[in-house]
Amino acid sequence: MGVKLYQRYKSLTPFGLITSPSANILFDTSACSISTSGGAQHLYAPQLHSIGVIHLKQGIQIATLADESSSAQLTRLVLGPAGKLLAAGYSDGSIRIWDTSSKVCMVTFNGHRASVTALAFDALGTRLASGSSDTDIVLWDIVAECGMFRLRGHKDQVSCLRFLTKNGLDHLVSGSKDSLVKFWDLASKHCVETLITHRGEVWALEVSPTDENLLFTGAADGQIRVWIINAKALSEKLDPVRSVPNALQTNANSIITDIANTVEFLGVIERQSKERIVTLKMDTHGQYIGVHGTDRLVEIFKVRSDADVSKIVERRKRKNRKDPNFTSTEDNSTNTIEATMADRYAKVATIRCTAKVTSFDFAPTLIVGAAIKSEMPLKLVCSLSNNSIEAYDLSGMTGTTKKESVPRLVSTVDLAGHRSDIRSLALSSDDDLIATGSNDLIKIWSSRTRQCLKSMSSGYVLCLAFLPGNKHLVVGTKAGEIQLFDLPSSSLIETIQAHESAIWSLKVRMDNGGIITGSQDKQVKFWDLRMKQDESYSNVAKRATLVHTRTLKMSEDVLCVRQSPDGRLLAVALLDSTIKIFYYDTLKFFLSLYGHKLPVVSMDISFDSKLIATASSDKSVKIWGLDFGDCHRSLHAHEDSVMACQFVWGTHYLFTASKDRTVKYWDADKFEQITRLEGHHGEIWALAVAKYGSFIVTGSHDRSIRIWEKTDDQFTLEEEKERELELRQEMEANLNNRDDQAIGSEAPDAESAEKDSAFQEVGVAGFKATDTLKAGEKIIEALAVWEKERGDFDKYEKLRLKDPNVAPPPRSPFVIALGRPDILPEEYVLHVITLIRSSQIDEALLVLPFSNVIDLLKCISFWIEKGWNTRLTAKILFFLLQTHHHEMTSTRALRPVLDKIRLLTRQGLEQERDRIGYNVAGIKFLQREHEANHSAFFGEESTDGPTDPVVSDKVQSLDTSTLKNKKRRHIKVVS
Repeated sequence: MGVKLYQRYKSLTPFGLITSPSANILFDTSACSISTSGGAQHLYAPQLHSIGVIHLKQGIQIATLADESSSAQLTRLVLGPAGKLLAAGYSDGSIRIWDTSSKVCMVTFNGHRASVTALAFDALGTRLASGSSDTDIVLWDIVAECGMFRLRGHKDQVSCLRFLTKNGLDHLVSGSKDSLVKFWDLASKHCVETLITHRGEVWALEVSPTDENLLFTGAADGQIRVWIINAKALSEKLDPVRSVPNALQTNANSIITDIANTVEFLGVIERQSKERIVTLKMDTHGQYIGVHGTDRLVEIFKVRSDADVSKIVERRKRKNRKDPNFTSTEDNSTNTIEATMADRYAKVATIRCTAKVTSFDFAPTLIVGAAIKSEMPLKLVCSLSNNSIEAYDLSGMTGTTKKESVPRLVSTVDLAGHRSDIRSLALSSDDDLIATGSNDLIKIWSSRTRQCLKSMSSGYVLCLAFLPGNKHLVVGTKAGEIQLFDLPSSSLIETIQAHESAIWSLKVRMDNGGIITGSQDKQVKFWDLRMKQDESYSNVAKRATLVHTRTLKMSEDVLCVRQSPDGRLLAVALLDSTIKIFYYDTLKFFLSLYGHKLPVVSMDISFDSKLIATASSDKSVKIWGLDFGDCHRSLHAHEDSVMACQFVWGTHYLFTASKDRTVKYWDADKFEQITRLEGHHGEIWALAVAKYGSFIVTGSHDRSIRIWEKTDDQFTLEEEKERELELRQEMEANLNNRDDQAIGSEAPDAESAEKDSAFQEVGVAGFKATDTLKAGEKIIEALAVWEKERGDFDKYEKLRLKDPNVAPPPRSPFVIALGRPDILPEEYVLHVITLIRSSQIDEALLVLPFSNVIDLLKCISFWIEKGWNTRLTAKILFFLLQTHHHEMTSTRALRPVLDKIRLLTRQGLEQERDRIGYNVAGIKFLQREHEANHSAFFGEESTDGPTDPVVSDKVQSLDTSTLKNKKRRHIKVVS
């Protein structure tokens, strides 16, 4: 007997999602997405593990940023300067940098062992700071695509990060759930200041974008605290300590007390909401502050200028003087009236959204490289917990009056998804349409384009099905009603009070003549599909209706009903965990299936009416025979309640879906699991299988709909078991390679300071993971190929001196598979290393034993001599020298190799420096040429060229030969 082959299923891009509450929403600040009339139009919205690009005005999704190799949930988003780079943090601790123009993932960083909770770019966009639930902060170099260092000090999740790069500073501000706000000096890589005045977790912080002199923090008590930053004192924080001699360290405390306060507390901005602060943001000009908590309110505060504050104080003084109770003795005290926090930060608007706010963002009004467009309205977009987005117009908020303005809702994005989790779904008979139902909404989708075709209001949907012809949809609700919808007109044509309680199950009869319903009122009812004359529907055509014909009363609540494909039997699942089998024509009792410990919530009968599969809340699936009612096998199918099961027509293959967020594929003849399908981030409530298993559809608590498509990739059960075993071993290896200590255990405190005075605030940015181990193994394999082939090539060259006709040595299978038979062994090693991600090279080199390091140094010597990829070669060389310095200096055989590398490296880097200098000089020349051709003195009139300001602002092209000659002359002058 041959080995049985199965076809693999692959998940397509999920749909039905607009925004997920796991991460924040962002406006696209790139110039291409901003129009001069309407401002920014594109949004970046988190959608589980992918990022959706949404056109706000049209309300449609225009692009998706997703990495198919990962299913980790998105947890944080941040845009770089000018919106050219988008950094995304994920729940597995990884960070991906996306190019917003090409929608391509440029690099992936792995440096955290828990979900990424905070991200921040510096002003130039060359560095990225990331904070995580593992309490660490990691600095990343975007240009070099590698980690710089790790900062330790917090004892709980890092919730927010901001760079301070103005006023001569190079610092990082971090807020954490340990109630601390820390200031880190990035030059010395140490914490120089800590704020300890917060009473609870610090959830958000913001720095004034214009001058970076003000710091706003939001904590669990719901208050906004305002601090002023003394940049000079902060930059000189460590200078007195450095200047203290070792002999006079006892006087250090007296010197430190003379240091000015680096951060001074100004006051508290009171909010209407008392919920903890989730998001705290300022607009691009620093004129408005927005804040929201865990409720529906977003509060907007206006930052008044010093002139406006002075006017308010003077107005208050005049008012006090006019007071009849005012005396001359109070004159001096009146003159000393100071501005309050309410005077400086006026509340100008309160936005009350339709659901809880998960995040918000101000629309950019400043385009980098362009003037401020005064006609651009200030807009704010809110991401809501009900899978929708709302945009508000904030123009007209002056802050000069005490009365708050009312923001205007300008657009809503909500058509492409449900407001709550998907409770039921069904496929049409031709598998072209998908119907999904939630607590108040029904949507019809195309299975091919995955676009929403129709949306209809309904009751709380528990079950639904397409009627024959696919022009009508019948729905069972929680109120016991049957609702009949006409799909061509997208209208509800009839509502029938069918049961006294919730309708848990609904099934179209095999003869297509009606439906069967099962309800919590312990009744199974049979309905015939008929045509009825209804003037309100049409004066000419009749409409469909359902007529009740029979009733089967049960002893317990009915949870599921199914009819066998041959139309002979009726299966009814009851609340007492049993399944009753009846003859369909006479409704006489036939069999009772018992054995489940908890009620059966779903079941299905195979195409030949020989097997019935029952899925229960006891996490098991049982396969029964319908001839004698015997249990063929009981399968421990999932780790949580099994919510749905269905056979593939024409086979005994079975799909099951569970609350454990997985879908499993079973062979009901062998009673073995074929494969597991993972991807949902919430409980799976509904499952539907296409007629012959070409695809399956699942609906989840995470509000997403997924289509799993059958592919041509074939596999055996043994191969799948090996693959799952490898995945399990990789997960265990990742856990073993990580330093999984208690959260915050490495942060310093009084006890740890006494036990270990050598606490390190700074650590290595990356860590060993499965990917880096595999990358190291690839380098070792390449070096083994190099060693064998280099020996064979050397022997071949010696033999050629004696016999020129000698045959060359055979190449390695790895080289042959590369498709480049003329490649040198050293070039093959370089090719393998270039295929490794730059962010993983350092960790991959740490895997190499010292014997392989010696071989790699010999290859590096060859690369430098040939001038191959000088930048990468120098990076690898310097890392190896720093890591294995002691071993290299004590190895006498390496001295000739290192001397050769020293000389060649200097020459190669000098050539690289000259090349970069030439390019920089050329770019500066082109910049000066452009400025000279497009600038004029005041009062000077243009004598040539177009007068249209739009046309004259375009860059004029230069003659190629003239440009080259001018560039050569300029380089000579520079040199």
